[in-house]
Amino acid sequence: MKKIVAVTSCPTGIAHTYMAAEALQKAAKEQGVAIKVETRGSIGVENELTPADIDEAVAVIIAADAKVDEEKFQGKPIVRSSTGEAIKNAKTLIDKALSLEGKASSRQITDFIREVQERKSERRSQATGFYKHLMTGVSYMIPFVVAGGIIIALSFIFGIEAFKQEGTLAANLMRIGGGSAFALMVPILAGYIAFSIADRPGLAPGIIGGMLATQMGAGFLGGIVAGFLAGYVAKFLRDNIKLPAGLEGLKPVLIIPLISTLIVGLLLIYVIGTPVKVIMDGLEHWLTSMSRGNAVILGFILGAMMAFDMGGPVNKAAYTFAVGLLGSNIYEPQAAVMAAGMTPPLGLALATLLFPKKFTSEEREAGKAAAVLGISFITEGAIPFAASDPFRVIPSIVAGSAVAGALSMAFNATLRAPHGGIFVLAIPNAVGHLGLYSLSIAIGTLVTALMVSLLKPNKEIK
Repeated sequence: MKKIVAVTSCPTGIAHTYMAAEALQKAAKEQGVAIKVETRGSIGVENELTPADIDEAVAVIIAADAKVDEEKFQGKPIVRSSTGEAIKNAKTLIDKALSLEGKASSRQITDFIREVQERKSERRSQATGFYKHLMTGVSYMIPFVVAGGIIIALSFIFGIEAFKQEGTLAANLMRIGGGSAFALMVPILAGYIAFSIADRPGLAPGIIGGMLATQMGAGFLGGIVAGFLAGYVAKFLRDNIKLPAGLEGLKPVLIIPLISTLIVGLLLIYVIGTPVKVIMDGLEHWLTSMSRGNAVILGFILGAMMAFDMGGPVNKAAYTFAVGLLGSNIYEPQAAVMAAGMTPPLGLALATLLFPKKFTSEEREAGKAAAVLGISFITEGAIPFAASDPFRVIPSIVAGSAVAGALSMAFNATLRAPHGGIFVLAIPNAVGHLGLYSLSIAIGTLVTALMVSLLKPNKEIK
């Protein structure tokens, strides 16, 4: 029996989401087609599609009036419609989906880039518990930080303190980047940590808790605490409050947001917020007052973490630490992290050029793509090389990244934009000590390439 998978979602998530799902299920049954429908309603995701469900399906139907992330359906033919159309013309959508059987997605991508993306998706699907929830928050936060950081960096084109003159372009750029985008950084982090735990019911208390943490000076640590607190409180209320069927719709839009926001807000104000602020203040004081030797050690550790699992939990922990400090005007760790994150794919790309006998012809070709990913600060570009020879490649890239991170901190390099790779280096005043910072990346890249040459044997070319 042929199988189709579907997703239904409407803006309110109360009626049309479930009516569309029911219509599709009924039409599929009449046509002898197996179907599994994931609903994204006000209470959250129900009947969630697994990778196995998607693999078994001949096509995907997305009946949605709200945005649905389609990344997990990559490679599958997709039929898109509104929930209203699914309710009225479910049979037509089923027929259209069946007619697309065997037609792959038209997205074209190189084998190397595809492998990198597959590895990243695999890691996301395997993430569980604390790490999964934290990384969900971080993933939603990053666009705000990147956009805000780069816009702030653009304001420095006119001078480091040009934004202090009201009404100027520099001041308005700072208002957009620092006053708006960066102001939302911690609330979004907290909100989507809570969203990961409790789905939609966690979003409001999470964002409000994150805003309170910001106002109290608890920083990104306060945002993380607020997010987890809001998520678990909202989840408890969602799972334990029972209402008559006629009043069930009030639970996600009124009862849970109201009660959970009150609980989270009062706990932050009276119990949790002040101790977290003390910890955050202590961390900031240590970072701003540490000696040059301690700075080098911190850079060495952050650099090694960035390369150790190339986008995995250790890498993300280092990156999250550095990004969180941007809101406290501490820019040195971010510079070290980006330098160290660029080094692994750049070092491997350089190794394929300097020591071609160490690599197969396919790996030498892959080196070109790795170079592009490296200059773009996509550490995952090193994954395919590490997967094929982990015991030689991983020590090599860890050494190179540790050196790059340590040198960046030793040179007192600063970075005000949290991403962008080589492209952000062209923005005047975005990077402190630009020449020395570039040198740290170059030396780390060279160390990686030399380590690879020492550890890897020559390939037997047939």
